[in-house]
Amino acid sequence: MLTQPLLDKLTQLRLPAFRSALEEQLCNPQYAELPFEDRLGLLVDQECLRRDNNRLQRRLRTARLPLPATIEDLDLSPSRGIDRRLVLQLAQGEWISRHLNILVLGPTGVGKTFLASALAHSACRHNFTVRYLRTSRFLHQTSLAHADGSYPKLLDTFARIKLLVLDDWLRDPLTRTQSQDLLEILDDRYGRLSTLVATQVPVAEWHVRFPDPTIGDAILDRLVHNAYRLNLKGESRRKLNSHLTMPTT
Repeated sequence: MLTQPLLDKLTQLRLPAFRSALEEQLCNPQYAELPFEDRLGLLVDQECLRRDNNRLQRRLRTARLPLPATIEDLDLSPSRGIDRRLVLQLAQGEWISRHLNILVLGPTGVGKTFLASALAHSACRHNFTVRYLRTSRFLHQTSLAHADGSYPKLLDTFARIKLLVLDDWLRDPLTRTQSQDLLEILDDRYGRLSTLVATQVPVAEWHVRFPDPTIGDAILDRLVHNAYRLNLKGESRRKLNSHLTMPTT
């Protein structure tokens, strides 16, 4: 078979990485020294690698992570209060397969969103669907969905996401309706899916932030008791990373 018709057929079959790798082999005489099976294996590997990367990029776009953070970027020094072994274990994603949760806790600016983004990125690498939302925007979505009648569809959407990340958890006061929406979402996820929340509010103060104690009890029961806790310490990362210099006197 002539080379160009073969390349064209690879394009028709939607094998762009296979085609690109084959063109490289045709231009490099060193590949001629390899057995046919080895050359074919290299071509297939390139196509698989391209497809895996494309799927990862689609998952990351769907996740809408606020920061391009990865596990490799994390500062896991003991001064930050992070259990290095635990974080690296969580990065493998088994906790999502077991339908567990994570609570990322700590004061403002300590790096909770960065850590949450890194764990979510790792989940995408392990083929889990992820969605990141600030809790206030998440509740705004549920409010709009109630207004236009799409609330059942919204529930179905979140019930299919393997990992839901809610940042700034309980930062703002909740209404009874918002509390009920959170309970409904978390009830759908309990024992089947995983949720990660990042917050500066200590767990001991969560209950009083719900207008209805019964709903608060139910939410904590579904979120807290099967969750890993990562308590971050230290100064604000924004302060440490600031390029401003203070004047000397």
